[in-house]
Amino acid sequence: MSARTLMAAALAIVLIGWAVLADTVPTEVQQPGTQPNEVGSLETPDKCDNCHGGYDPSVEPAYNWRGSMMASAGRDPLFWATLAVAEQDFDGAGDLCIRCHSPAGWIDGRSTPTDGSALMDKDADGVQCDLCHTMTNPDKSEHLGVQNPPFNAYDDVTGEGYYGSGMYVLWPQSSKLGPYPDAVARHQFLQSLFHRADEFCGTCHDVSNPVIGDLAYNNGTQPTADPVIFSGIPGSDVSTKAAFNNLPFQYGIVERTYSEFKSSLIDDTRVKDYFTLPSDLQGGALLAGYESALSAGTDGDYEDNTPRFYTCQTCHLRPVVGPGADKPDAPQRKDLPLHDMTGGNYWVPDAIQYLDQLGLLRLGGGLTATQTAALNAGKTRALKQLNEAATLSVIDNTVKIVNHTGHKLISGYPEGRRMWLNIKWMDEANNLVSEDGAYGWIDVVLDGVPTQVMSLIDPYDPNTKIYEGHYALTQEWAQQLRFDFGYAPDLPLTFDRYTGLVEYTLQDLADGIPGSYLKTFHFVLNNKVAKDNRIPPYGMSYDEARRRNALPVPADQYGNPGAGGIYDYWDEFALSPPAGAVYATIDLLYQPTSWEYIQFLYLANQGLNPFLADEGVYLLDAWLNTGMAEPYVMASTIWGTAPVPATPKMIVNSLATWCTGKGGQFTQPCDTFRARDTIGWIAVVLDEFESPVSGAQVFTEIRDASEALVTEKQGFTDANGEAPFTWRIPRGQAPGVYTVNVANVLHASFEYDAAGSVTQTPFTIQ
Repeated sequence: MSARTLMAAALAIVLIGWAVLADTVPTEVQQPGTQPNEVGSLETPDKCDNCHGGYDPSVEPAYNWRGSMMASAGRDPLFWATLAVAEQDFDGAGDLCIRCHSPAGWIDGRSTPTDGSALMDKDADGVQCDLCHTMTNPDKSEHLGVQNPPFNAYDDVTGEGYYGSGMYVLWPQSSKLGPYPDAVARHQFLQSLFHRADEFCGTCHDVSNPVIGDLAYNNGTQPTADPVIFSGIPGSDVSTKAAFNNLPFQYGIVERTYSEFKSSLIDDTRVKDYFTLPSDLQGGALLAGYESALSAGTDGDYEDNTPRFYTCQTCHLRPVVGPGADKPDAPQRKDLPLHDMTGGNYWVPDAIQYLDQLGLLRLGGGLTATQTAALNAGKTRALKQLNEAATLSVIDNTVKIVNHTGHKLISGYPEGRRMWLNIKWMDEANNLVSEDGAYGWIDVVLDGVPTQVMSLIDPYDPNTKIYEGHYALTQEWAQQLRFDFGYAPDLPLTFDRYTGLVEYTLQDLADGIPGSYLKTFHFVLNNKVAKDNRIPPYGMSYDEARRRNALPVPADQYGNPGAGGIYDYWDEFALSPPAGAVYATIDLLYQPTSWEYIQFLYLANQGLNPFLADEGVYLLDAWLNTGMAEPYVMASTIWGTAPVPATPKMIVNSLATWCTGKGGQFTQPCDTFRARDTIGWIAVVLDEFESPVSGAQVFTEIRDASEALVTEKQGFTDANGEAPFTWRIPRGQAPGVYTVNVANVLHASFEYDAAGSVTQTPFTIQ
C-alpha cells in the first residue's frame, strides 16, 4: 500500500513510496450512503431520451439536461486535471471526486482504481437522469433507499440526514421517483416529496473533505466550529472516521453552497411573498424565480396549490409550461421543472468542444450535433444567470453590490473562481485616467519560453476589490504531513504566476512560524479557509453559518453581526477617484477559471500516473485556445456623469413572428398559430448606422394577455444581426393574444437602446 493512502498498522505509519493510484478506497475517503454494487446499474440517459426528448427543446428534460454541466461532469477537463493532482496528493482521493462526477461508474464499482482508469465511455454523462430519479431522502422520512450499517447516511441520535459530498441513498427497485402523483408513464413511478426539497440538491452541493476531516489536527474546520468526532488514525475502521460520526458540514470545508442557502432567510421565504423582500433585493434571480412560478396560475405556488418556497430548484430548475414527455397522454404541466440546472459556468462547454474536436476528451468524446447545440444553449443560459445574480449602484463615492441569489456571491468550488470590480476612470475628454481591477496581458514563462496570457494585472492593488474564497495549509498540518505521514519535503505548494518556478514547498511551510499558513490550490490537502469575502445571501444567520462552517473569513465582515445576528446581503466599496476623473464605468466581472489555477494544475501534475499525466496539458491547451475563460460582465453602473456616451448604441430594428416547416426552417412571416405548432421569431439588431450587430445576446420572452410569463428564450445574433428563436406551443395552451417581448440585449461593445427599439410583437393562438 502506498504512503499516500496513509494506511497504518499499530499506529505506525510506513512510507513505501510515491504511488499514483489506489486499487482499494482508503477508509479516510469512504463515506456513508449507498455503496458500489448495492443497487443495479443506472440506466443510460439515451433510454430516457426515447420519451423525454426530441419534441420541444424549450421545455423537454433531455435537451436541457444535455446542455448542463451536470450532463458533462464526466467529460469536464477541469475535473480530470484536478483529479490528477488530487490523486498525487492522497492516493484514493479520486473516489471522492468520481462519486459525484461519474455516479454511474461509481455505483457499478468502476471508481477503483481511483484514478478513473476503469471508467467506461458510458460513464461520461455525469449526474444523469437515473441517479436523480432514484435518490431518496436519507433521513428515512419517505421512501427507504439502500443504506446498510455502518454506511447509514443519517445521524443516529437526531435522525437528521447527511446532505453533502455525494452521500446519495438510492432506491433499489425499478420505479422512478419524481414530484408528481399523476404521471402517465411507460415505466413504474412513485411520487417523491424529496425532489422538491432543497436537501435534494444539498446531496452534492455541500462538499466536505473526509480525509482532512479525520486526519488533520483541526479537522479542516473554522475556528468557531463545534467539536468533531474523529479517529485521526490512518487506516482505522470506517465507523471511527469523521465522515461516519458527524454531519457533512461539520468538517473538511471545500464547498458550502447548500449550507449558505440553509443559513439564509431565502430558505424560509415563500415565492408568493416576493414583494415582502427588501426593495433593493427585489430583482435579478429572485424576480426571475417569482415570475416563472406565476405560470402555474397559483400566485407563485405549485400548480396543485402546494406552497412553493424558494429552494435551489426555484432558480436552477425553473417552472415552465409544457409536457414532460412526448406521449399524447402526457399531462400538460404548468410547473414543469426545466431540467437545465443552469449555474455560472460558461467556459467549460467551450473547453469540452475544443478538446472533443482534437479527440482529447478523457470520456464522452464524439459529441453529437444535439449535444453541441445543447451545450451552446447552456452557455447562453449561464450568462443570463450571471446577469441575474447581482446589481450595482453608486451613491457619492461608494459602490453597492447586492446579492440576488440564495447563496454567497459567488459560490461553489472556490478554486480559480473570482469576481471583481473593474473601474475605468475617465476625464472630460473621454480619455482613460486610470483603471482599477484591470484585466489584460501579463508576461509569463511557459516551458521555458516567454509568452503572454491574460489575468488580473495587479491582484494586490488596494483599489482592486476581488470577491473570492482562498483555502490554505497551516504550518501545523504541514508538519503532520511531513513528519507523521512521510510526505516529500519538496512537494510544491505554490508557483510564481509569472515564471512558474516553485515558490514554497511543504518543507518551507513546515519550518515556518507556528500559526502561519499558506494559500494553495491543493484542495485535498488544504485544511484552512484563509479568505472568504464572498457576499452573503439575504438574512444569513451568524449562528447557522457558524454551525455549518460557512462564515465569511474573517467573520467580522458584512456588518459584523456576531452571535444571534444577521449578515448584510450587500457590500459597499469606497471608491478612490483619481485627480482629473469626471466619470467612471464600473463593471462587476466574473471569471470561472483563472490563469493561476490553470497554471497550477499544469505544473503540479508530476506525471507519476501515465493515465492522468497529460490532463494538465490538455486543460492548459483548451484554456489558451478558447478565450482564456474571458471574464463576463455581470452588472454595470456609472460614477459621475459621462460627457459623451461611453459606448455606441444598438437597437432592435425589427421583431417578427414566423411560421416554421417540419425541419424547423422558417417559411414565412405569420402571426396566427395553433397548439403544437412551432412558432418562430426573429429579432434584428442594428447599430446607429443601421449596420448589423453580430454577437449580441438577445433575451426574449413570451407573455399572455395578462402579462404572465409563458416562456423565455435567449440567443445570439449572426453576421446579419439576426437572432432566430423557436418555441413549440404546448398542447392545451390557452387560446388568445400573446406577445413576444425583447427583455434585454447585451453586447460588450454596444449599449442597448430600448427606447429606440421594437420590443414587442403580438401573435394569436387559436
